[in-house]
Amino acid sequence: MSSEASGEVRGGADGGTAGEAEGGREAQLKHTGLRPGWTTGACATAATTAAYTALLTGEFPDPVTITLPKGQTPAFALAVESLADGTATAGVVKDAGDDPDVTHGALVRATVRALPPGSGVVFRAGPGVGTVTLPGLPLDVGEPAINPVPRQLMRDHVARVAAEHGGTGDVEVTVSVDDGEEIARFTWNGRLGILGGLSILGTTGVVVPYSCSAWIDSIRRGVDVALAAGQTHVAGCTGSTSEKTVVAEYGLPEIALLDMGDFAGAVLKYVRRHPVPRLTVCGGFAKLSKLAAGHLDLHSARSQVDKGFLAELAREGGADEELAAAVASANTGLAALQSCAAAGVPLGDLVAVAARDQALAVLRGAPVAVDVICVDRAGTVVGRSAVR
Repeated sequence: MSSEASGEVRGGADGGTAGEAEGGREAQLKHTGLRPGWTTGACATAATTAAYTALLTGEFPDPVTITLPKGQTPAFALAVESLADGTATAGVVKDAGDDPDVTHGALVRATVRALPPGSGVVFRAGPGVGTVTLPGLPLDVGEPAINPVPRQLMRDHVARVAAEHGGTGDVEVTVSVDDGEEIARFTWNGRLGILGGLSILGTTGVVVPYSCSAWIDSIRRGVDVALAAGQTHVAGCTGSTSEKTVVAEYGLPEIALLDMGDFAGAVLKYVRRHPVPRLTVCGGFAKLSKLAAGHLDLHSARSQVDKGFLAELAREGGADEELAAAVASANTGLAALQSCAAAGVPLGDLVAVAARDQALAVLRGAPVAVDVICVDRAGTVVGRSAVR
């Protein structure tokens, strides 16, 4: 399945003394030695930028350069361009780098047409892009499966092109992916109620390449560098959103941040042998619900959100049987969380406490104090445990 991640690769960690080594999440990621790639959201943004520029000027920029949320400015070569009948279409081929992403090599297209002033940017799902049919996702039912961050990235670039070339910025953007419906069969989209194709994903625009051995080695190196630098508090984060949360919560320096990705067990087992006085585990609610249920590998191909387990936690938190049944049958972990929140049941806190207790069990009495923070896709804290 697609493993588009929310990381960025910069910096380096080449060993040496604490004063000589760089650490933290970015240096840790560089240490994997794998080539990063671009998300479908970045590709769709590049295609949209090129198409809207052509609609206003008659010329397609090739390559087309975009600016990602963390400031990178990648350039994309156009594989498709067409200008006719008041619309412009551009397409780019996705390069996932060294990540085994099923969307690597997919042709992502954007077709742009002008709308009346005041319409804003309207998104449509073209062939190969799915439509949301069930609640529990960060998009309303009936919406194209173009996630919030890629939508905002496309809006920002439409506004920039409009400002540069005298447009209003009121456009319809139809995103499509060649053979996307077929590719989506190898993802979890169907189970999530996303029908008709792929999702357009990405929170930073960068695909962090996935390799079990390289990633786990980079986690260990990150812990070593943090300890050598005298850090007494480190944070294992599942991605860039949770990283921002722990920085905001605790003011941790970059050298104290570990990108654990899906490898919660790797962090806990290495910290057990190389104790750090304080460990914060921060991640998305659904991923950390897997840790709470006893899974140490949080990848969607190897562990799933156990809604029955969440229902039991909800009962412990005061949920009646009707609510517990709704949690057990929820489409996603987010939907379960929302149902409980509406009823005043602190499912997020219950998951955080259970995840902390699982972490402590793996640590086996090592002198490490642990707390857990659960966040939603926007980075809002939806659950936390006390330090123990």
